[in-house]
Amino acid sequence: MQIPVKIAFRIAVFLGSFLLFLIEPIAGKRLLPLLGGSSAVWTTCLVFFQLVLLLGYLCAHLFATKLGPPRQSLAYLLLLCAGLAQLGTIPGQNFRASTTHPIFSVFWLLSALIGIPFLALSAAGPLLQALYAYTTTTSEPVSPYHLYAISNFGSLLALLAYPTLIEPRFALRSQIVTWSLGFAVFTILCGVIHWRGRSLFRLTPNQETRMDRESPPGLTDRVLWVLLAACGSLLLCAVTNYMSQNVAAVPLLWIMPLSLYLLSFVMVFNGRRLWPRRPILCLLAVALGSVGYLLYQYSDNELRLAVIPIFCAVLFIACLFCHGEVYRLRPGARHSTSFYLSISAGGASGAFFVGVLAPVVFSANYELFWGLIFVSALAAAVSWKQGYAWFLFYGAGTLAMVALLVFQVRTYEHDTIARMRSFYGPLRVTETPVSTGTVRTLYNGTIEHGTQLYGTGLPLVPNAYYTDSSGVGLALNFCCSGGPRRVGVIGLGAGTLAAHGRKGDVFRFYEINPQVERIALNLFTYLSKSDASIQIVQGDARVSLAAESSQEFDVLAVDAFSGDAIPVHLLTTQAFALYRRHLKPAGILAMHVSNSYLDLAPVVQQQADYAGLQAVQVISQNTVRARWVLVSGNTDFLSQPELAAAREDIIGRKGLRLWNDDYNSLLPVVKWKGREERMITENSGERTAKP
Repeated sequence: MQIPVKIAFRIAVFLGSFLLFLIEPIAGKRLLPLLGGSSAVWTTCLVFFQLVLLLGYLCAHLFATKLGPPRQSLAYLLLLCAGLAQLGTIPGQNFRASTTHPIFSVFWLLSALIGIPFLALSAAGPLLQALYAYTTTTSEPVSPYHLYAISNFGSLLALLAYPTLIEPRFALRSQIVTWSLGFAVFTILCGVIHWRGRSLFRLTPNQETRMDRESPPGLTDRVLWVLLAACGSLLLCAVTNYMSQNVAAVPLLWIMPLSLYLLSFVMVFNGRRLWPRRPILCLLAVALGSVGYLLYQYSDNELRLAVIPIFCAVLFIACLFCHGEVYRLRPGARHSTSFYLSISAGGASGAFFVGVLAPVVFSANYELFWGLIFVSALAAAVSWKQGYAWFLFYGAGTLAMVALLVFQVRTYEHDTIARMRSFYGPLRVTETPVSTGTVRTLYNGTIEHGTQLYGTGLPLVPNAYYTDSSGVGLALNFCCSGGPRRVGVIGLGAGTLAAHGRKGDVFRFYEINPQVERIALNLFTYLSKSDASIQIVQGDARVSLAAESSQEFDVLAVDAFSGDAIPVHLLTTQAFALYRRHLKPAGILAMHVSNSYLDLAPVVQQQADYAGLQAVQVISQNTVRARWVLVSGNTDFLSQPELAAAREDIIGRKGLRLWNDDYNSLLPVVKWKGREERMITENSGERTAKP
């Protein structure tokens, strides 16, 4: 075999994985303005990627087992050419999907955008490794499994490069064009491999060991492949969800655990025994004990950013164990495609459990605890040959994790009067006694979405971020000359803004989560006791507004940016043009930009400048620190002395560009310094939630 062919295999595996991982966020951003930013849409995207990845691995397995080596590479080239053809016929910018069946719309759109190319790239890794095994000679026994390490390294680089290098510098259209050129280069490279390797392909792949020649892998090994891969995937999703929902709502936090997950594959599949089994079992015991202590000893409101490295370290050690055991149980090259098919099935199962099944089955974020039980039980199952002491130790550890789950279920119910969960996240309503009555609070993960004080004779008054002295309070009080007001609100929460309603007013709320509406109507009284006429529109706000005729709002309040998943499609030039269409000429756009980790006020300032309007920042302090930016061309309102006394300058951000549907990036607006201090001062009310 000539050296250039070996290099071509390595480059192709790396490039294929890099492109595969890169297209996922690109496709997600492409869908955002079409279907909105609901969590269900993102979850459905992930399900689509997992299913097509599994289908790609199945395709590679069928190619490898049903076709000879030359025909394998030829069939794969035809699939790549079909992918190139699809890239030239993707739906146009004006395509609009049905919002009646969003899941089908997501699958249809993604299939039309990247279906065949994604399938081809999904099959690349296992199929190229199978072909690589055919090109080795008996005098040069080289395992193809190190290519899997190269594959995951390519995925890791794509993961790190997109939010830090690609997204901040290139518009979406440029990203799509560049990615398509990369796919064409990959196709050419695979054509070179086919041409150069056709004379080297052997009838049977080179077998690595005598055991490989004797028998195929048994049922136990195949089951363990699936279970171990599922455990790693489950822990990745569960740890990421737990940290973002119960520790800190940090945007882009998912990058850290996913990087460690991919790094574990790189380390264990590199062909060198860097991590012996016994030390990993010892480290896993320490990791499980540490995270178990944290979860038992501290409630979620006591956990801080400092524990994030601990959770990440636990995830990394657990993934080293799971993926190390998978690598230890790997078959010979003859059965590599079925091996990767099993790994893919396990990964899809773990992600499906956390992303789809858990929100339906569990009322709170319990999947992390089930993940800890799962990995401890697997450690007991695979370590018994190391000695019964290991089996007994991890068996006892499994029982301890079950006890921890029971303890947490009981703890989570303290002060809780309602708890529910869906694709949009976990919701929890607490009731706490105070000297004047009781306080009810609605939480979505760690984020407070409204409070109300209950007691005899207490008036219905807005509080927290929505007081009379807040930016939105000033907008509502001075937008009109005493007449009835028409107010739009993106984000319902507990319905606190309805307390500003007067007789004759109309308050129209846009809310994506139907469970929030039920909570606001049944557990809080802002909506039912408001003097205004209340209207609630279900669905993504931008999609709903785009489908409506002009609502002629006096004030439109956008309150959707306090969590970790920022709906950037509500901050683009296209979104602001939509807001202006629904506002009266003298109307006021009130943007709630209180966020512990992102400085969104400069983004709003740029949009106001682009639209020829003025932006005024108002920061108020009541029970929490509220930051609003008011955008308007209404000179009478802007000249109000109350507004002049409350306004504060907006400080620009270096490197920030105007956001639109073709370009937006969170990186330039991340608060890198003093995050903990800002978290305490700006969002002191957001740190008391439980899952």
